[in-house]
Amino acid sequence: MVVGILRLTLILPENHSLKGKRQVLRAIKDRVRNKFNVSIIESDHHDFWQRAELGICQIGTDRAFVDSALRQVVNFIGSTRLALLSDERLEILNF
Repeated sequence: MVVGILRLTLILPENHSLKGKRQVLRAIKDRVRNKFNVSIIESDHHDFWQRAELGICQIGTDRAFVDSALRQVVNFIGSTRLALLSDERLEILNF
């Protein structure tokens, strides 16, 4: 079993409230879940208006598949133009 864990830091420069941040993150998370069938949560920076961290997890049997799937998620989030990608950390664990 291969587990891929992706942590993305997002910048929301046009956002001016926590309510606005939640709306943007909800849209991103729903689109990613529907398109890629991965687990995704807001994992840090809960009280910042213009910054968010998302944790995304993909499980599979092939390391190349897990890596490719998570890289597609990064590209998809970047293409939505709802937020700017600031930092990306990918970790792949073998069990």
